[in-house]
Amino acid sequence: MSRSRRNRILLTSTSLVILVVASGCSSIDRLSQIGEQPKLASIENPTAQPGYKPVQMPMPKPETVSYNANSLWRNGSRAFFKDQRAARIGDLLTVTVNITDKANIANETQRSRTNKEDSGITDFIGAQTITQAHKILPGRILTADSTASSDGKGSVNRQEALQTNVAAVVTQVLPNGNLVVEGKQEIRVNFEIRELIVAGIVRPEDIQSDNTIDSSKIAQARIAYGGRGQIMDVQQPRYGQQVMDVLLPF
Repeated sequence: MSRSRRNRILLTSTSLVILVVASGCSSIDRLSQIGEQPKLASIENPTAQPGYKPVQMPMPKPETVSYNANSLWRNGSRAFFKDQRAARIGDLLTVTVNITDKANIANETQRSRTNKEDSGITDFIGAQTITQAHKILPGRILTADSTASSDGKGSVNRQEALQTNVAAVVTQVLPNGNLVVEGKQEIRVNFEIRELIVAGIVRPEDIQSDNTIDSSKIAQARIAYGGRGQIMDVQQPRYGQQVMDVLLPF
């Protein structure tokens, strides 16, 4: 047995042992909790958790706070009868995603063609008068028949509906005053994560007084709703099948 083969066998065996041990520990934990109520996780400092990374978002330039004599207003304040709608980098607004699409299309194309070619010589240089000559000399030069037909049908019946809300942050203010926004939301239920991503360009005039905007008023809108987890893994074809679907010509 070669050394490389022994290494592969050793690596495979080690991986199997690790999987069995991990599965065994999980099973033991589950067996120990039979008849017991699920325990709530204790409140912990999130910044002390392994892998914690502080959030970094685009922020507006800091304004110098200054007070004016005999005035209740100060520079840099965002209240006191000021419009609370998103207008600067780092501001938040709520995007109301309301998509209802329905399409019903049916097409059919039919085509048919029949061709027939028949070419021949009845008496090739007196072949009928010469004994046994008609067996050697050509009679029919060309005989061809062809028939072609095609019938193609296609139909589309699609109906989609998505209604939800997501908070987005202003990431850029364009020279004409329009706002570039982007928002992402993740929800985990058991072993499945649902995520919603919204991005696009909005006009400040289209933002409602409650700091919300409808998704239909977002230009260059990019809306993605999907998920990942155990259910998604079952719904997707295996990698080998996807590769074969790409490579096989038939």
